[in-house]
Formats: sequence, C-alpha cells, structure tokens
Amino acid sequence: MSLPPKYRKIIHVDMDAFFASIEQRDFSEYRGRPLVVGGSAKRGVVAAASYEARKFGIHSAMPSSRAASLCKDLIFVKGRYEVYSSTSKQIMEIFNRYTDLVEAMSLDEAYLDVTENNLNEPLALEIAKQIQNDIWNETQLTASAGVSYNKFLAKIASDLNKPNGIKVIHPTQAVEILSKLPIHKFYGIGKVTADKLRQRNINLGADLQNLDLIHMEALFGKNGYFFHQICQGIDNRPVKSIHGIKSVGAERTFFDDLVSESEIKEIIKNIALKISERLLKKELSGKNITLKVRFSDFSTFSRSKMLDNEISSEIEIQFFALELFNLFWDKQTPIRLIGISISHLTNTDFLQTQLSFDL
Repeated sequence: MSLPPKYRKIIHVDMDAFFASIEQRDFSEYRGRPLVVGGSAKRGVVAAASYEARKFGIHSAMPSSRAASLCKDLIFVKGRYEVYSSTSKQIMEIFNRYTDLVEAMSLDEAYLDVTENNLNEPLALEIAKQIQNDIWNETQLTASAGVSYNKFLAKIASDLNKPNGIKVIHPTQAVEILSKLPIHKFYGIGKVTADKLRQRNINLGADLQNLDLIHMEALFGKNGYFFHQICQGIDNRPVKSIHGIKSVGAERTFFDDLVSESEIKEIIKNIALKISERLLKKELSGKNITLKVRFSDFSTFSRSKMLDNEISSEIEIQFFALELFNLFWDKQTPIRLIGISISHLTNTDFLQTQLSFDL
C-alpha cells in the first residue's frame, strides 16, 4: 500500500473502566476487587464494570442479577455522576493543552487531531504518551490510546492494548491489521449484526475486503459505502471540535400565564422539537437536560438530570423534560415561562449507535 502524500495524525483516548476506576481510586476498600457501578444484586443493569469484574464475564448493560450470579463477591455501588463529570472535565482540559481539535464522544473518550499541535511535536505517539502521563499524574486514572491516520483506525487501535496501553497503526499496516480483525471488533457492528454476518461466512475484516461495493450495499444498505471504505483503511471524517458550545436550548414566555396541563405539555413538546432540530443541525447530542420554569409570581425554578446515554431526539427530550416538570409543578400555579436546555454535548456520529439492519 502506498502512503498518501499527506495524512492526519489522530489519537483516540479511551479511559480504562472509567466509572469503576474512579470508585476504586476514591475508596481503598474497593481496590483490586470485582466491582460494578449501577443496579443492585437483584435489579437494574450494570453501567460499568471494573477489570476484576470483567474476568468473570461481567460487562456494561448486563442485567445486574446476571452479574451477581457470575461473581458471588461482586460489589455494587451507586453511580456518582457529578464526580464522573468533574473528572471528565479535568481530562478534557488536558486534551485541550495539546490541540484545539478535540472531539469528545462521551465522558471518557475523545478523538484528538494532533497533525498540528501546541507542542509542535512531530510524533503523535509522543503526544499520546504525555497525555497518558498527565492523566495519571492529575487524576490517578489510567487511559489507553490509539494512534493512526484516521478516526476509525485510532479507535480500533485504542482497544488493542487495554488497559493503560498505546497502539500505533501505520498506513502501511492498516489493511493487514483490519484483515485479521474479528467482525465484531469493527466499531459500529453490534452482536446481532455480527452473528448474522457469521452466518454468511463473514468472520474477519478480510471477508469484508473481498466484497465489492454492490455486495456491501446489499449487506449494509446506506452504510455500505462507509464500510467498503473503512475495511480498506479509508476514513475521511474530520475531528470536529465543539469547543465553546456548552449547551443547546430554547424557551418560551407566554403572553397569558398557563395553567392547563394539556397546553403545557404541548409547549414542552414544541420546545423539544426545536431543540432536537438545532442539535441535528449542529450534529450534537447531550447527556444532561435542564428544565427551567418561571411562575406567575416571577419565582423561577430549575431541575437538571444527568442521563446514562446521550439524547438528541424530540421524543427523548420531551420525555425527560416532562419527568423533571412533574417534580415540582402543583398543577395549580400559573406558569409564565418554560425553558429546556441540553448540555454535556458530544458530536453525533452514526457509529455511536450500533448498526441494526436486515441481512
């Protein structure tokens, strides 16, 4: 494979068992022990699992009861999302020391384009090492990093030497590495889809590389072209910084104060639609929703909720806004203003959601 005349230098940083590692950092009695964040031994789902728990086959999104059955000594802890959020902010600030092109994908992972960087360091590997050191020195947490010439390969690389490792995929290595990659390791191909591909004797990246575009589109529909490209190591998506955009929101002030529940719910629905359109236009989603309400006596109240997953759709925004609204409205006091905002923003990418399609 011939080298492109100019290629980017991309780092993908992924924190190691982020939520669980913070709990083990802050509470010495949890260190070295199997631990999960979220749920309980009888109900709920696992939000995060320590590496000690993962040895028992426990993973995020697993029913808590199943996790408890796999490890009798498993520790369940309640999530402290305000701590995870503040720690994430520390880490993002570290990233921004090195480059302005930082694309946060969640609280615990981000892409960095260091083709041009604040250190004038020509080697992305050296920057990745320094970032790992900074994160450890300032948060006592470990991170894994992948280094390559595009986002897809950097993401793949960061998963190859976990935990606390670094992997570089050079342009001359990309096609060979991808050819040996199990199909379920392709970011964006979920378990159900991987099972269906295996039924068609598509087990490795090499099997994808042998398919032409027509067959890829038959398998993946509108995403066929993308997979046809990335299995050959081609990914032209830029790192998109959202630096400076803290939240997306909208509010309505009423000429006549509202007291009708049906009218209020309709207003919330309309605001949710407007915010969803703005998020879509900016290619953003967010994990924190805030509802602001001003009553007829001009008293103002607001409530926020940190969510487990990013949201951007009208239905999701409306659902959580109504949930917050019902916390403090007495169904009698007239309302003068309603506002909704979404914060803790990340760039939306179709690969953030596992693909689902008919095969």
